Amino acid sequence: MIRNLLLALAVIVLCLLGATLIGSEYRLKRKYVVAASPVSAESDSASVSRGGHLYQSIGCATCHGSDGGGALYLDAGAIGLAVGTNLTRGRGGVGNGRTDNDFVRAIRHGVRPDGSSLILMPSEVYVHLTDEDLGAILGYLRELPPVDRELPATHLRLLGRALLATGKLPLLAAPKTPPFARPAGVSPGPTAAYGRYLADIASCRSCHGSNLAGRPMAAPGAPPSTNLTPTGLSGWSEQDFFTAMREGRR
Repeated sequence: MIRNLLLALAVIVLCLLGATLIGSEYRLKRKYVVAASPVSAESDSASVSRGGHLYQSIGCATCHGSDGGGALYLDAGAIGLAVGTNLTRGRGGVGNGRTDNDFVRAIRHGVRPDGSSLILMPSEVYVHLTDEDLGAILGYLRELPPVDRELPATHLRLLGRALLATGKLPLLAAPKTPPFARPAGVSPGPTAAYGRYLADIASCRSCHGSNLAGRPMAAPGAPPSTNLTPTGLSGWSEQDFFTAMREGRR
């Protein structure tokens, strides 16, 4: 009796494991057809400088390292390992093997050269980059000095695969990225239009909500994000806002 019960439990466990692996593998290997609008790397010094500023300020350096050489930025235990790719031409890097269009597809659409989805790439934000700014970022990437840094690839462990297979862990970039609509060009400056553009490409809405009025955070016990509308920032001066943004202080 006990032997039969254990055998049945073993069969159930194996079936669940099989379903987890098959379901997660299907999602990881699924190919996405995207029509990437061509953008070329800019090579003039002003554009490369602009690209470097954007790389450091909109989150690229957080995952790929300040030198572009990649970084292991999250070990989530049983869920998996998150690693930013080495983007340079050094050993372990992809700089020599990626065309401008490959980078555009990754940044704007969240897909690899083979059409499968990247993991944890914020393409749903970067899809809003103008051609000019995206070309500047590409120019900066092309100018990065080679960094010899070989890293493991981002991968999901068993719990991560189970959560992905059941739709509980939306880590794939391509399915979350909206269809590309060419953004209107906007000149840098202290204007509402440019501020809206920066909020779109710098992930401000990811934490503060689509209307920037704040929202509950996913982490248990975490306070809601700040309401950034005039109601929420009533009593703040411009300098107060600068201090919060640049120094992380109230």
